[in-house]
Amino acid sequence: MKLRLFHLWCLCSTVGLITCLSVLLGFIITRGTTAFDFTLFFGDTDPLKGIFGIEPIWDGIWPACVGTLTVVTFALSLALLPGVATGIWLAISPATRFSRVLAFGIDILAGIPSILMGLFGFTLILFLRNWLIPSANTCLVLSALSLAILIIPYLAVATRTALLALPPSLELTALSLGMTHWQALRSVLLPQAAKGISGGIMLAAGRAAEDTAVIMLTGVVANAGLPGGIFERYEALPFTIFYYSAQYQSDTELQMAFGAALTLLCLTATIFSVASFLIRTTSRRQ
Repeated sequence: MKLRLFHLWCLCSTVGLITCLSVLLGFIITRGTTAFDFTLFFGDTDPLKGIFGIEPIWDGIWPACVGTLTVVTFALSLALLPGVATGIWLAISPATRFSRVLAFGIDILAGIPSILMGLFGFTLILFLRNWLIPSANTCLVLSALSLAILIIPYLAVATRTALLALPPSLELTALSLGMTHWQALRSVLLPQAAKGISGGIMLAAGRAAEDTAVIMLTGVVANAGLPGGIFERYEALPFTIFYYSAQYQSDTELQMAFGAALTLLCLTATIFSVASFLIRTTSRRQ
């Protein structure tokens, strides 16, 4: 009886969650579709000239799309190697006091509010400006660095979980066939844990793409145009959504906020779809 009630409670929770999510997505899609055209992205600027940066875009979200892709790519390139390497070390290292403390610290960092990481980046700029580089200012590289520190725990936890979920017989079999620990890790364990690790990478990419607090304190501004360099300020979709929704003065600007939200959903869905396709392709080749 208790088991049936528990199953019913789980079913109701799942249906309720899916219903709320569907209503939210349906509302965003319905409101955003009406504004989803070339004017949303480029305003009054010619699309080809706007894409190549020949003319500035003042009333479109194309610079924000480019800025979001740039900062997410930059953050992932900084976080991928240390995050995955930390997860591998935690999974294969002996259970010492240091490894337990490090794992506990990473679990805490995985739940840290993003606003604290934004304050860390802003404090770093103040430190550099006062002590080392007087001309230091908020910029794209600072946002990417702060986002990288924010998502490293996600990568580490996902990698560690994926490796620990593998049956111990895999490593024992590889070692019994004459492989070294490094060969067993590289040729057997990591390929088998690739799906879990890739899931963590997708989660980290989505976390970096949707974050507003970090980028708002470390480099994003309105009407910055296309990114002019890693030491320049830029635009990003999360801040654009926040800016238009919080300070809109007409229904057109509100519609742009919904269009930007729909664009961000499409962007993250595209990232996840491409990553899933690559994972399936890699799994078939193995």
